[in-house]
Amino acid sequence: MPSQRQLKSRIRSVKNTKQITKAMQMVAASKMRRAQEATKLTTPYTETARDILAHLAMQGETKDHPLFEMREVKKRLLIVVASDKGLAGAYNTNVSKQYIRELLTDDTSGVKTSSIAIGRKVTQFATRVKNVELLGAYEDLPDQLEGHELRPALDTAYKLFTSGEVDAVDMVYTDFVNSVTQVAKTERLLPAGQIEVAEANTLSEALFEPDAETVLESVVYRLVNAQLFQAFLDARASEHSMRMLAMKNATDNASDLIDDLTLAMNKARQAAITQELAEISGGAEAMK
Repeated sequence: MPSQRQLKSRIRSVKNTKQITKAMQMVAASKMRRAQEATKLTTPYTETARDILAHLAMQGETKDHPLFEMREVKKRLLIVVASDKGLAGAYNTNVSKQYIRELLTDDTSGVKTSSIAIGRKVTQFATRVKNVELLGAYEDLPDQLEGHELRPALDTAYKLFTSGEVDAVDMVYTDFVNSVTQVAKTERLLPAGQIEVAEANTLSEALFEPDAETVLESVVYRLVNAQLFQAFLDARASEHSMRMLAMKNATDNASDLIDDLTLAMNKARQAAITQELAEISGGAEAMK
């Protein structure tokens, strides 16, 4: 059994760790609230953008537009969004697993895959995976984006798709459902407008001024950018939510460990006192 001094030292160490995890939990909770508000504010715009792109995809005017061109997928670009830091529970692991599933699916189908990584953790992971063609890596992006930070990644995807070097562009990220539920998923970015027709029925009677072709040229790139922007916001909200939960669990575990160590120290103290009393009693009996 450890000595009382050793147990006191461990209790002191765990208490210090508990203070750190508690502070990290509070910081993550604050960031989560801001990130959650940001993703809720932009979600209606992004949903409308998806509806517009889907509606345009059903119109005859899109057949010659490069961002709507449907081709047999022989090479695909994956834009993978994760975090720059760890200590976020299974957040980065879930994204990495979803990324590996996509790579295995492409390998089985004979599709060549290239990748763009957003976040230090997924960049480090991608560099360790065999035969991964990493075209770009973006790190240390701020939580509060102004819009231009993701433009280089989108421009790369745009050029590769319109030039025919890739036949599809997909995003791998964590969808923020609520503060408890976050789901790693894959979503099609290009060709544009690839959602279920039922989701676009709200625009079935929409009129475009001056015409659909002019709308295509002026807003499609911006609407596709909105999808990537929303994916990043969802990913950040998911990251902070999972980090807050992970730090809460760590704090709770530290409290339980402190209780167990305190109980062990009390037992050790009681055993020491009992032994001293026995020695005193034995000495007294020997002197009689």
